[in-house]
Amino acid sequence: MTELHDLTAREQGELVRRREVSPLELTEHYLERADRLDSVGAFVTLTPERARERATALEPGESPLHGVPTAIKDLNMTAGVRTTFGSAVFADFVPDISDGVTLSIEAAGMVSIGKTNTPEFGSPCYTEPDIAPPAVTPWDHTRTAGGSSGGAAAAVAAGLVPLAQGSDGGGSIRIPASCCGLVGLKPTRGRISGHPMYGDPVGLAVAGPLARSVRDSAALLDVLAGHRPGDPSWAPDPSDSFLSACDREPGRLRIARFVEPLIADVRVDPECVKAWEGASTLLESLGHEVVDIAVPLPPEAVPVFETCWSVLTALSVVPPEKRHLLRPLTRWLTERGNAVSGPEFGLAIGAMRRFAAGTLTMLAPYDAVLTPTLAAPPVLVGAMRDDADPAADFEAQKAFTPWTSAWNVTGMPAVSLPLHWTPDGLPVGVMLAARPAEEELLLSLSAQIEAAAPWIDRKPPGW
Repeated sequence: MTELHDLTAREQGELVRRREVSPLELTEHYLERADRLDSVGAFVTLTPERARERATALEPGESPLHGVPTAIKDLNMTAGVRTTFGSAVFADFVPDISDGVTLSIEAAGMVSIGKTNTPEFGSPCYTEPDIAPPAVTPWDHTRTAGGSSGGAAAAVAAGLVPLAQGSDGGGSIRIPASCCGLVGLKPTRGRISGHPMYGDPVGLAVAGPLARSVRDSAALLDVLAGHRPGDPSWAPDPSDSFLSACDREPGRLRIARFVEPLIADVRVDPECVKAWEGASTLLESLGHEVVDIAVPLPPEAVPVFETCWSVLTALSVVPPEKRHLLRPLTRWLTERGNAVSGPEFGLAIGAMRRFAAGTLTMLAPYDAVLTPTLAAPPVLVGAMRDDADPAADFEAQKAFTPWTSAWNVTGMPAVSLPLHWTPDGLPVGVMLAARPAEEELLLSLSAQIEAAAPWIDRKPPGW
């Protein structure tokens, strides 16, 4: 028998519009599942009473996701709801304002049932904070859900919410998408407002959707996209909705591909290579031209990115009397960031933009770029974390994610698609990136791929 959580988010929204299911019924369904089945470390905080009040008060709306439950990453401020930023430093922090992402979700008539798990300040690519259990993939509870949007991905993959928002400064949407068997889309730079804090002066991070299908992902992107007065930059508006782009044929595309790691000298797991080769064959069968290219970002860009990343970590405002609560990795990155002078930081930003320009110029002849998402299937919880040696921790993260941060440097939109599973049943994603502001083409291509090799019926144990 089909249950509500078996349906796509859009199908659930359609039931609400037809008044066959009420927002409150949907909300109760997911609250019960989240309370009973969250053995994956998905939530830091559940807000059942707040969710019920909102669902009850909703007026009819036109958004395809109106009345559909979701959850908000614990990096995103939500007025009146504990928001920890994944840190013991802010374990009891309750903001009095909501950020632009939260406001957009509420404006679309969606109902948040809580805050999803994230590592401290969203920095690591695994989700193992001090204030909550680790987020694990529903496909194997001994293995990581990835990070930093690990809680959001675990929640969607386990059927605790139909879709959720994440954020991505170096792969933090696409990494957990690969680990959890989901579609994870990092939009182009400037697509979604950073209102009101604008905490990333480098331009690496952007919010985006995690969902079980391409069309659900596109529908949530429609909710999140848009600029607000005061935004330093923004992407041009799409020609129509991002959801409608999924119904357009992409045409015959020229797709570049490479498999060599970008930011680490690491052996790529054969299953990840197999996933990449399989995606190449599928793309060719769909009529696209697939072209092998050299690595488009030079190794000299890696230390520049690391400088910017450490400074961004150091920008987190922590009261002196609470600094001892920071995790060793955060302290180490903060010390690195504090050691960078103002002129050095400015030079690093300039260098990164030049590296980005070179990469964008090299990739300009191609409609999309194909790589693996990760260098390995989801690893065991704790395999990367090394509190005794944060430098080794950081290197392990780079080895696991040697491609994702490149598209944060360039600002290109990129998506991880769940096209492969290992013989042991672990999900393995492949990644496609497109030219800046070309999410419509990326979604059109992704929808074509999903139609040719559907994954929606794959569900983890315990679904």
